[in-house]
Amino acid sequence: MPEIQAFRGLRYNLAKVGSLSDIVAPPYDVIDAALQDKLYDKSEYNVIRLELNRPEPTDTTGDEVYQRASRILRNWIRDGVIEAEGDPAIYVYHQEFTYAGETHVRKGFMARVRLQRFGEGNIYPHEQTHSKAKDDRLKLTRATQTNLSQIFGLYPDPENIAQEILEQHIINVRPLEAVDHLGVIHRVWPVIDARIIGEVAAHVCNLPMFVADGHHRYETACNYRDELAAQGTLTAEHPANYVLTMLIGMDDPGLLVLPTHRLLEGVPEYTVADLCARLSGCFDCEVAGDGPEGAAKIWKDMDEINDQMMMALYSSKDAKWVTLTAKKEAVERMAELSPDHSDAWQGLGVAILHRLVFEELLGLKEMPKPTYVHLVEEVVAGLQGKLEGNLYYPMAALVMPATIDHIRQVSLHQERMPAKSTYFYPKLLSGFVFHKLD
Repeated sequence: MPEIQAFRGLRYNLAKVGSLSDIVAPPYDVIDAALQDKLYDKSEYNVIRLELNRPEPTDTTGDEVYQRASRILRNWIRDGVIEAEGDPAIYVYHQEFTYAGETHVRKGFMARVRLQRFGEGNIYPHEQTHSKAKDDRLKLTRATQTNLSQIFGLYPDPENIAQEILEQHIINVRPLEAVDHLGVIHRVWPVIDARIIGEVAAHVCNLPMFVADGHHRYETACNYRDELAAQGTLTAEHPANYVLTMLIGMDDPGLLVLPTHRLLEGVPEYTVADLCARLSGCFDCEVAGDGPEGAAKIWKDMDEINDQMMMALYSSKDAKWVTLTAKKEAVERMAELSPDHSDAWQGLGVAILHRLVFEELLGLKEMPKPTYVHLVEEVVAGLQGKLEGNLYYPMAALVMPATIDHIRQVSLHQERMPAKSTYFYPKLLSGFVFHKLD
């Protein structure tokens, strides 16, 4: 990756705000209106007021939320609610969580990373992005002149050398600690030792970085930097040349990628017979379960087989599941449909689902954006009409997640996976440290 640097981060003054658990928040893009209100109620200093300011009845243009966030941040700095670190630091960050009955600890560190446009260096995206989200984040960045949350970057380090340097340094040091709304324990240690920081920076400086999460924020950071350059205010060491980034080794034992299943509304009500007739030329189709609850057994089998070429569709009309296993005809058809993509991209379960199953064989090129969920329990709840909005979904899809190796292969081919190909759990919290851009 390019240069990483320590920086004098802005951090909450605990003497002013009390518990960190009351002032942190998940990333803006996983916060719905109910969670936004809950975070507002937890503390007058919750970072939600900066990261995702709530509209007010008197707003007229919609841009008032950004100006309020800017004003709140300035006031908090003025009043000592948020203070600058005394020395340049990087920040070790652990997340302890439970999934499928097992406890995991994901370990990484936050630093600022010198920006490169995708395709111009060795920082790589892995998923497609949407312009609306980038416009929103750019307006917020202009208003606050601050990275309020971190990019999530992965780097190859099979022996986890960089992280181990930091782990040895923080032994017996008390961390900052917060527990989020999902029960995940987050721990952070500021590291100001210049020798330790130098060792870590030297180890990672020639390694590639793959953006795991935060593509919109990364591209926004590049756009903001370029705006300042066009205005003639960007110097070589201006902080806007960098973006706040959480760096995690690709072989970290706590790194977990969850699937992103699809609930589809506004699509035809296919029967099982319809699905099999349309898909059997490319897939072995098998009726595998009854009712939404059948998803649990099907997903258990899929997870154990762990094959990108296997997926499952649900017909609400018949209340039955159909498992699909790709035949050689599916591989050949993907090559015909996506000749400009690599074999790695063509073999992704999510790519096969969207490009071959939805668009080509079912003709759903203009279907509404799916509802994305990560747990089988959420799939079942959605099909039973128990998710927020009580929507009716004529169809659902279970699909395998892309792996870390898929991210590496696809990214190095300068390609991007379909949206929502990966879900890194748990999400990084906003509120531990901010990176000022002025």
